[in-house]
Amino acid sequence: MIVVPTTDKPLRKLGFLTIGLFDEADPAAGHESTLQIIELGERLGFDSAWLRHRHFQFGISSPVAVMAAASQRTSRIEMGTAVTPLGWENPVRLAEDWATVDVLSGGRLNPGISVGPPMRWDTVKDALYPDTAETEDLSYGRVERLLAAVRGDELTDGTSIEGFEAYSNRVQPHSPGLASRLWYGGAGLKSATWAGEHRMNFLTSSVVRAEESEDFAEIQLSHVRAFRAAHPDGDAARVSQGLVVIPTDSATPEQVATYRAFAEKRLPRTAQPLGPQRMLFAPDIVGTSEEIAERLYAQAAFREIDEVAFALPFTFAHDDYVQILTDMATRLGPALGWKPAR
Repeated sequence: MIVVPTTDKPLRKLGFLTIGLFDEADPAAGHESTLQIIELGERLGFDSAWLRHRHFQFGISSPVAVMAAASQRTSRIEMGTAVTPLGWENPVRLAEDWATVDVLSGGRLNPGISVGPPMRWDTVKDALYPDTAETEDLSYGRVERLLAAVRGDELTDGTSIEGFEAYSNRVQPHSPGLASRLWYGGAGLKSATWAGEHRMNFLTSSVVRAEESEDFAEIQLSHVRAFRAAHPDGDAARVSQGLVVIPTDSATPEQVATYRAFAEKRLPRTAQPLGPQRMLFAPDIVGTSEEIAERLYAQAAFREIDEVAFALPFTFAHDDYVQILTDMATRLGPALGWKPAR
């Protein structure tokens, strides 16, 4: 019997995040697996499914296409990106794609973004921007262009009729509710504050920048509070936390061994900040739902949020994800005070 920890803020929204791993020799199978996992998430009552971007790798490179497909195989579950690195995108074209999928899905899109130079910038910039790499704006200004496009601001000189063609002065289609469902994925105080000032929602994950401390939970709590202090909605501003948690309630002994070996292999990176940006990782949490709930409630940042998008490990098999999601929805979620969506 799982005992729900005492809390004034039960979990309101339960989501999961996947990379959509596939085999280069058979990419269709991996993409189909991801679609089936999203369908399973809806049946289990999850509120949301989130996709990562992976460029020049063997994970989903076009979440917008996968979400479009998933929107036609589901009816309720929300879908998001965590996150879309905006340095890879043209903000106006991306706004068109997102609005189109939002319309097709009935208003279920939750796009998350980040800015800055893409990963491995020196390797990819010539392929991505052969003529403009040195002049591309990879700052928050790129986000502001996206926000204007999604919100329906006028971007051209005006509407017009030219022959049989009608032209709008804003991105079409326009999906009025989409702007309120934009998320910023931030790992530092500056990003958290900026997201709040610009009325976005805030995604905080299992990696933060060790700026004012080397205690992960303490750093993440400071980001949540800085975001809400800057946001007009204050404590009601939406924050979603994305840690890696792996419940083992119904797992086989072989699965448990695989999960614990995965977490153990990744544990050394949590010992201290890494790299010039001092990135600090949270340990993966493996155990029964009761054990995971206790560890989550021990974290100050978790106690201040009521939405999560738990990250699925990247290298597991389809059956592993089925077991993990089923335990999340039937055991861990209820242990955190969550109720399945209907």
